[in-house]
Amino acid sequence: MSALHEAAAGLLAAAKRAGADVAEVVLHESASVSVQRRLGKTEETERAETREIGLRVFLGRANASVSASAIDPASFIRLAEQAVSMARVVPADPYAEIPEAPAARDAAFLDLDDPVEPDMAALIARAAAAEDAALAVPGITNSEGASASWSRGTTLLATSRGFIGGYARSHHGVSVTAIAGEGTGMQRDYDYSSTLHGADLEDPATLGHRAAQRALARLNPRRPQTAKLPVVFDPRVAGGLLGHLAGAISGAAIARGTSFLKEALGQAVFAPGVSIIDDPFRVRGLRSRPYDREGQTVQRRAFIEDGVLTSWILDTRSANQLGLKTTGNAGGLSNFYLAPGAVSPAALMADIAEGLYVTELIGMGVNGLTGDYSRGAAGFMIRKGQLAEPVAECTIAGNLKDMFRQLTPADDLVFKRGTDAPTLRVEAMTLAGA
Repeated sequence: MSALHEAAAGLLAAAKRAGADVAEVVLHESASVSVQRRLGKTEETERAETREIGLRVFLGRANASVSASAIDPASFIRLAEQAVSMARVVPADPYAEIPEAPAARDAAFLDLDDPVEPDMAALIARAAAAEDAALAVPGITNSEGASASWSRGTTLLATSRGFIGGYARSHHGVSVTAIAGEGTGMQRDYDYSSTLHGADLEDPATLGHRAAQRALARLNPRRPQTAKLPVVFDPRVAGGLLGHLAGAISGAAIARGTSFLKEALGQAVFAPGVSIIDDPFRVRGLRSRPYDREGQTVQRRAFIEDGVLTSWILDTRSANQLGLKTTGNAGGLSNFYLAPGAVSPAALMADIAEGLYVTELIGMGVNGLTGDYSRGAAGFMIRKGQLAEPVAECTIAGNLKDMFRQLTPADDLVFKRGTDAPTLRVEAMTLAGA
């Protein structure tokens, strides 16, 4: 880390000498290893190391950025002069700035860095265990393979306004995809585990077995009849609804006036009892962090509290546009999740005479201005409260305003993806099928 500190100080000094009023430096170095295995053979192994540098400079309110793929002090003068010369010819941005920031908080309390790097044999063993377990399930006819990976990166942020901070983050991953059936009747499905610490990875054999069972369950899908009915979103796809919410309440969208929720601040957007939270302080959380991309203080924040929209998602620039203060979300959200409800997934579906349980969504048919929602879907019919035949080649449609108000969460929240939700029920959507 000391070498990164020295490089940051050197580049900031070069920027000031080149004429910048204020400057910001981001340095990142990382190493990664991955393996790919298919049908019992290791097909690919890869190791990569990267070092990157980014510089942003301001002349008044005009700013420009440059980057390089090497941290080379000999290039700092050239990079600084390039950035400053670019800033001299671009128009001023009245909302952009490099803000003052408090002293950097140490990230140790978040436990983001696993000190143990697995060797190649350990990664191969993880991938092999996942694929072997999938292939051992009767009815599985093929595999798209399994992969295992490890990476570790260190990022440092420094500004000429006195902020400097950096921390390391590791990552372990295992994934597997199984294929069931033959010819045009083949179906595939997958599972994975992604954690910061190797000790927290889900058992690879369990992942393989689950991927196989999911692929088998999808065999011989039907195309459902067109209807208006309740739709239940599996946790694998439920987080997508949170992604649409995040886009709609981002400060940039609100400042542009391009969000269907632009007039909704302080209003009930979801049903009472629903809370949607951004928590940067989850220990070993996939997106936990001690400060944001601008060095600003972060905090656990309920953007939806008891159904009510409490805040926009703001960095300094969007906050300036709206006459507000940053929410510490420069660089995006951290661990964003919908709090679990009080009933099990089975109870959530128990009274549905006919409905759709969605396990896969296709396409991005969402209009951010109107909230209109239309996406390809696959999953299972729900009949008399139970999962029934698999279905595919259908579309679900509605409007996100209505979907949010009709949404009921189950109690099965698992933190797995960075943006997470439990099983979610939406009371009425249009299912377009046969």
